[in-house]
Amino acid sequence: MGSDNLFHKRRREAKKNLQRGRAKRAAYDRVLIVCEGQKTEPNYLNELIDTLRLNSANIEVDGGSDSSPDRLWLYAKRRYEDSKKQGDVYDRIYCVFDQDEHHHYQQTLQAIGSAKPAALFSAIPSVPCFEYWLLLHWSYSTQPFYGVEGTSACDALVTELKKHMPDYQKGEKGIFSRLMSQTDQAIAWSQKAVRQGKGVGSDNPSTLMHELVLYLRALKENIPHSKRSP
Repeated sequence: MGSDNLFHKRRREAKKNLQRGRAKRAAYDRVLIVCEGQKTEPNYLNELIDTLRLNSANIEVDGGSDSSPDRLWLYAKRRYEDSKKQGDVYDRIYCVFDQDEHHHYQQTLQAIGSAKPAALFSAIPSVPCFEYWLLLHWSYSTQPFYGVEGTSACDALVTELKKHMPDYQKGEKGIFSRLMSQTDQAIAWSQKAVRQGKGVGSDNPSTLMHELVLYLRALKENIPHSKRSP
């Protein structure tokens, strides 16, 4: 009898917490952003969200996933199923990951692209890695990056980025604030790189981080979902 009472008490408390969370939310999407990186990308995104003054009850950045795109995808689906069980479903889920040297990169892109319900899940890949988005704040480059002599393609990209940010270190905080004034230029160059890559049949280098940044900005402007760009 005692354990039954405790169980029902916990259920009531969980329901109250859920209701309090809903009450605190703003009138825009509930969003989950799952990142492959545990520090660099979450730090950047949380700083962006804070700067936009988006409601933390609406937007969650989760950097606790596994280190490969396929496992990140499985983790994102589990988070979605959990939200359904709790009766508080996410409106959008973004999966932020690198191509780097992952074997299941293309397979994961295809899986996310065909996932149901449509438009719930979005992939935000970077080729070869997130640092290409940072580089675009400084210069427009479509030079492909490859690993050589025991170094990865991402290592080569970080070397290029350090020409502009000599003290750059993965996982550091404050990156968004340092680059904030150059964000519009990065968005324009990122869009240009994607278009150019499609024209030549290569996505090295490229990133879709501009899509996520534009989406978060649109939330701040409180634009209805149907009027936002995909």
